[in-house]
Amino acid sequence: MKFLCIDCDEVMTFAERELPGDGTLAAVFECPDCGREMAMLTNPMETKLVSGLGIQVGGRTVPDQPLELVRSSVTTGDEQAFADLPLTAGTVRWSEAAAERLQGVPGFVRGMVKKIYGEYAVERGIEEITPEIMDRARQDLGLEGM
Repeated sequence: MKFLCIDCDEVMTFAERELPGDGTLAAVFECPDCGREMAMLTNPMETKLVSGLGIQVGGRTVPDQPLELVRSSVTTGDEQAFADLPLTAGTVRWSEAAAERLQGVPGFVRGMVKKIYGEYAVERGIEEITPEIMDRARQDLGLEGM
């Protein structure tokens, strides 16, 4: 993905990255010609997804490696990579209805979603995740519409 300056029709360059501390990620881009800046802000779910995929916002710090994409796909591309994770996080249990609802989440992100809900529950002292808790977490974490 690249951003273009509308006035100059130049590709904007990465300027800085910020982690405000609320689970979001901000990336600032700048036009090399006119200096105009723009920012991209991700919500907590997008930030966790990007982090979980190992994507570095702001460009590479090491040179490309031969067959890098192939190697990373072979080692991490299994759609069932998180399938064997238990339905508990610490002392948190999952109700049968919540576990069934979790099965509707695509397999390649199910482990991450499970972790997000588990951390939400642990942080709030919730012992069992139910569909109602899942709904509340989505609202509290700003994940509605995802």
